[in-house]
Amino acid sequence: MAHLEIVPTSQSLWDQLRAAATEAVRDEPRLASLLNAVILSHSDLAGALSFQIARKLGDSELGAMTIREVSLGAFAADPGIVAAAEADLQAVAERDPAIRSLLQPFLYFKGFQALEAWRVAHWLWGQGRETLAFHFQSRISELFQVDIHPAARMGAGIFIDHGTGVVIGETAVVGDEVSMLHGVTLGGTGAERGDRHPKIGRGVLLGAGAKVLGNILVGDYAKVASGSVVLKAVPAGCTVAGVPARLVNCPTEATPARTMDHTLADVVYDFVI
Repeated sequence: MAHLEIVPTSQSLWDQLRAAATEAVRDEPRLASLLNAVILSHSDLAGALSFQIARKLGDSELGAMTIREVSLGAFAADPGIVAAAEADLQAVAERDPAIRSLLQPFLYFKGFQALEAWRVAHWLWGQGRETLAFHFQSRISELFQVDIHPAARMGAGIFIDHGTGVVIGETAVVGDEVSMLHGVTLGGTGAERGDRHPKIGRGVLLGAGAKVLGNILVGDYAKVASGSVVLKAVPAGCTVAGVPARLVNCPTEATPARTMDHTLADVVYDFVI
């Protein structure tokens, strides 16, 4: 199936999401209650997103109503959170050929839901509410198998495909328009404290199971092949593969995170980066 076509800007992503929910109610009436509660009863994306985060993360220790109040407070204080979520939703639509409409990522995709709940945790961390931020992180990890420290920094337009097993450390930075698959680790290399995690540039593609370790830079529009272990900096626009990772080609394609092309060049440079 071809990638979902994003309609012109005259119809917002929120309008598209509501239209998809309305159609789904007609096609599958048994889900009408869910679709009305999560999407159709809300006037904007912020309302629906806060409800979805609360529906997922709420438990006996911290109820859904409280989670929703916290989320709405974060969105009101920093409208950039919702703008980033909209960019993330569009990224899924553009890069994932499996989706039929925006309903799938919004309702069901672990990567998208974990990332948006993390954005609230990150806001809490910035407000000095570290204990509550850690509670969000714990629930996100339990529910989605995505473990992102609330102090990490993540850009907008990020696509976390499948999500299972993604780990992103405290001092990691992930730029705009990055795509990553399941099993990606952005970790440290020991018990040292301080700035110890990778910095991932704009538009980078991180393949399934890729491990990037240490306070190193993966340059803009680079590509890390599936299963690779990266221990040294990756030049912008280059592809690396292997254990330890070696340069495969420079330059690689212009926008690997958007094309999601995981293939490798035939010629491999015979030195470790």
